[in-house]
Amino acid sequence: MSHGRHVTMLTEGTYPHVHGGVSTWCDQLVRGMPEVDFNVIALTGSGREPVTWELPRNVYRHTAVPLWGPPPARTRRTALHGKARRRFTETYETFLLSLIDPAHGGFSEALGELARLARAGRLAPALRSEAVLRLLMTVWTRPGLVTAAATPTVHDALTATDLLEHALRPLAVRIPPDSVAHAVSSGLATLPALAAKRLDGVPFLLTEHGIYLRERYLGYRTAAQRWPVKALMLGFYRELNSEGYRQADLITPCNQYNRRWEERGGADSERIRTVYNGVDPHAFPEAGPEPDVPTLSWCGRIDPIKDLETLIRAYAFMREELPALRLRLFGPVPAGCEDYRLRLEKLAAELGVTDGITYEGRIDQVAKAYAAGSVVMLSSISEGFPFSIIEAMSCGRTTVSTDVGGVREAVGDTGLVVPPREPETMARATLALLRDDERRAELGRMSRRRVVEKFTLHQSVDGFRHIYRELADQTAPGRHVLPVRTDGDWTRRITDPWSQDPRNKELAADGSMW
Repeated sequence: MSHGRHVTMLTEGTYPHVHGGVSTWCDQLVRGMPEVDFNVIALTGSGREPVTWELPRNVYRHTAVPLWGPPPARTRRTALHGKARRRFTETYETFLLSLIDPAHGGFSEALGELARLARAGRLAPALRSEAVLRLLMTVWTRPGLVTAAATPTVHDALTATDLLEHALRPLAVRIPPDSVAHAVSSGLATLPALAAKRLDGVPFLLTEHGIYLRERYLGYRTAAQRWPVKALMLGFYRELNSEGYRQADLITPCNQYNRRWEERGGADSERIRTVYNGVDPHAFPEAGPEPDVPTLSWCGRIDPIKDLETLIRAYAFMREELPALRLRLFGPVPAGCEDYRLRLEKLAAELGVTDGITYEGRIDQVAKAYAAGSVVMLSSISEGFPFSIIEAMSCGRTTVSTDVGGVREAVGDTGLVVPPREPETMARATLALLRDDERRAELGRMSRRRVVEKFTLHQSVDGFRHIYRELADQTAPGRHVLPVRTDGDWTRRITDPWSQDPRNKELAADGSMW
């Protein structure tokens, strides 16, 4: 846009460098609003990750911010001396205490001071000083704190300080002051938005898909660091998560499960507005006949959070009763997950089911992945409002999914939902569907109808279109602001054979299905 506010989208490990559900959502949002200019700031690993999405014209700038590149060079200009050094020491002590002892408080103000230092290029050199290591050791071993009994070592202090320095690098990122900052996850992507709100008055919108903090806790269960390091880093993510909830002008979870989590985390319920993910039923049409051989289809990224071990164990259980059953896994292996793929192959070999499992890789026409299955599976231990489920439902395939995040909200009564990490339960539910052709077909029809009624792309994109305008209006009254399109929106042009069914013409005619 040439006038008024535009949108700065903040991502972490997703769009436009990685394919997956959140990246799909980002691309839908950007393409669905060609009248809005987007500035995409992507937190990445090394900064050398390729752009895997074709960026539309309304993305006027894309910046990759590496979290694990080399540290900024130390110069005399960035070094802290005298009063500035004493102020930093006091700030950082408060910051550390707020992470270890939540009752201490002070995280918000300390983070603001660290943001000022980061913008001046002084934070990274300050964090890599010997004085900071001594300070952390002093705080860690303070009598009465839970970390004191764990006898933290200097190596622990080096490890924790290095992790914090990398995690805090996004504080140095500048967001245009005339934009709306939209972080598409809580966590590190919120750091530039929090700094911009505090220092420049930039409105801050927070969208959550998966529960970022929960996933950090799950990840640190198997991390190699000692407990003092884990306690400090999880304390950082806990405080950052709560700060994002407190400071965001609006929070837009993609399901009611996330909303409840956010309210428990300190978010004001009046600032929470659920906007479900959506799909274009035209892009994911009726899949047609099932495969001749009974087949389970799964679509996603090969990642531990997807818990494919449970799916493979469930498949092995089902193979004992349905020897012809096949399992087709569609999706890429992200960098860093290669060992996980090998682990899955080893498990399949141990269970004797290697011959029935195929790894199909990434597929351009994702609808074909759902059409390849008699039933579509999801075995994740954490999700938001998964695209793989609503896309499969749009294709008229019923699903068996784990009861995580917003899965139950998405599925309703059109598929089966089972507890996570229970392969035998998943297997028995799936076998019941595979043995009942009539029920499976009816659930498939219901799945398609549910998507068309509740989870269309137009509904999702239009919800954010109005939210962007609302945030721009409330901070820049009387200025030219983000326009709201009332016609010509390509996401409105959805046709569906279901609407032509005589039983549904009345519903289609009054427009309520949209």
